[in-house]
Amino acid sequence: MPFMLKANYHTHTARCKHAWGEDKEYVEQAIQAGMEVLGFSDHCPWIFPPDYVSHTRMEPKELDGYFTSLENLKREYAKDITIYIGFESEYIPELMEEQDRLLKDYPVDYMLLGEHFTASEVTGPYTGHETKSEADLQRYVDLVIEGMETGKYAYVAHPDLIHYIGSDEIYERHMLRLCQYLKAHDIPVEINLLGVVEHRHYTSGRFLRIAQKAGNSAIIGCDAHTPDRLSNVAYIQNCLDLAKMYDLPVVDFLPDFMAKA
Repeated sequence: MPFMLKANYHTHTARCKHAWGEDKEYVEQAIQAGMEVLGFSDHCPWIFPPDYVSHTRMEPKELDGYFTSLENLKREYAKDITIYIGFESEYIPELMEEQDRLLKDYPVDYMLLGEHFTASEVTGPYTGHETKSEADLQRYVDLVIEGMETGKYAYVAHPDLIHYIGSDEIYERHMLRLCQYLKAHDIPVEINLLGVVEHRHYTSGRFLRIAQKAGNSAIIGCDAHTPDRLSNVAYIQNCLDLAKMYDLPVVDFLPDFMAKA
């Protein structure tokens, strides 16, 4: 029998405008797959200028509905699975104060750091776009480490999202710094199922070789934008095979969450 995931902390909802399915479908697929823990981490809203509407994340006005829906599901399926409610968000220093005010009255269980932008989304650019700039790579790594230093984030979603296509030597210099930081703080690197099965530039062998060199552990993040991604045996096995190929021990649960479960 194939090994299945016991937990997934990287789950989106249709509110982000590029995921599909009802909240309940994600929960039922996770239960069907035998998961013990499901963490929702939809793309977190920011306070943007009034004339800008993001097409990649929920809007602030959707927060009430997000928590109401997931808290109801948490109660409905309490005997079957533990549900956590969180967000995936960038760390943008100049915007953090407003985001903290926005979220302060909501019972947020956790945050994932997904550094899709190194400045406001309004000005961009997306870190997944190709770049040969070492300055872009360095800024990405610096911000991810600075963000993790806040203690605000459980782990880094798709840590190799930065699409640096320059020198392997330069790439390794900066990404090894990130991997060594994560190793020193006992934070696993994410093997991102979405990126793997859709053949995106992440999670890459180039990055996993660096993680292997640093001695990192790994966590499988489904990055589920459709409910079936939580229960696809072949997709999950692909990720587990990558972890094995690069000698990265797989972490099932995040310890802080198990303490709450």
